[in-house]
Parts: sequence; structure tokens; C-alpha cells
Amino acid sequence: MSEKSEFQTVNIYTDGACSGNPGPGGWAAILQYGEHEKEVSGNMPLTTNNRMELFAVISGLGQLKKPCNVNVYSDSTYVVHAFEKDWITNWQNNGWKTTDKQPVENQDLWKLLLLIIRKHPSIRFHKVPAHAEHDYNNRCDALARGEVDKFKSDFEKEQ
Repeated sequence: MSEKSEFQTVNIYTDGACSGNPGPGGWAAILQYGEHEKEVSGNMPLTTNNRMELFAVISGLGQLKKPCNVNVYSDSTYVVHAFEKDWITNWQNNGWKTTDKQPVENQDLWKLLLLIIRKHPSIRFHKVPAHAEHDYNNRCDALARGEVDKFKSDFEKEQ
């Protein structure tokens, strides 16, 4: 999508984490516009790392109250390559099947993400190295892992 200059540009940094795969998971997103930042995060009881990566992007985009140009920064090859290598278009054209004719995993979240993306004039996905010296990615990772720990702690209290 081409960038439209009349819209604000927002950067969204995302990460997902999972203890076990499947297992309890956490997600986090940091939205950055100019000098403003907002952190959002949460957890789920039984999920996968890929679902948490997708949910982080969906949740970050869901925070936007109006159409924006968006840069999404993620360490998830799964998420970034789906758009940058056009996997998502191929999946749709193949009836949500992979190249080896298997159903695409996490279709519910991919379809939700596609609906949300349509609200914005421009969205670009950027791959960042995992667990490297990238402050926002490291912060998202810490928030997502913190959510996993929070879920485990809350679960143990209930037992």
C-alpha cells in the first residue's frame, strides 16, 4: 500500500510469547507516535507462539482510533513474511490452503487482521531481530513474557 501523507504515521512494535507450544501465552504491543507511547499487553491460557504474535499485531492496530499510516515492527518471521512475501494473498487465492494443500493455521486471526488492515491507508511490516539490541522489541518481549508469568501466577493462586 502506498503511503498517504495526510494521515498520521504510527509505529507499532509487537511480540508474542508462549510457555510450551501450546501453553499459556502473552502478547504485547507498543504504539509510538511522535513523543507519545502507549503499551498494551495481555495473556491467554492455552495458545501458541504464532497466535500470540498475530494477536499482538491485531491488538496494537485495534488501539488506533482513526486511519493511519502504520509501520509494524515484529521479530516474527511468520507475521512479517505473510505480508512481505505475499503469503497472505496466495493463501486467500488458494482457499486458505498452503502450497502443500494443507489448511492455513490461525485462519481466524489472519482473517481478523485483514479486516483491521483495510481501515488504514498504508501498513508496512518490518522484521526486527529477535532478542537483539532493539529497545522496543526487547520491551515488548519483556511485557509478553511478563504476561505469561502473570497468568501462571494467577493460575497457581486459584488452585
